[in-house]
Amino acid sequence: MQIKMTSVFVDDQAKALKFYTENLEFIKKYEVPVGEFLWLTVVSPEAPDEIELVLEPNNHPAAKAYQAALKTDGIPCLSLAVKDIDAEYKRMQGLGVEFRSPPTDMGPTRAAIFDDTCGNWIQMYQS
Repeated sequence: MQIKMTSVFVDDQAKALKFYTENLEFIKKYEVPVGEFLWLTVVSPEAPDEIELVLEPNNHPAAKAYQAALKTDGIPCLSLAVKDIDAEYKRMQGLGVEFRSPPTDMGPTRAAIFDDTCGNWIQMYQS
């Protein structure tokens, strides 16, 4: 058994696709109409056949409440591994990405937290 997909709730799928492809440099894998929303996934260009991230609409009241609670409490909903966190932080700052915290030592890792513009804090880390 292996993890193949995971979801992140987003308040706007088009805005999320733009952020995740343009700022995080992910690649759109699927964009399939499903009623009023899309089955929308992105993948890492480093592993396009591995884990897909579903950009899931937060239209259900429980999803909205969950997403809002995590954001209010400053809890990232997703962690992304990077090879050089300082370079990635600088690159993303240049794109106007809003960071809640700069790269910070946390035991054996360095981590930074940023806003995905779609209702979430996202953590990136380097081991």
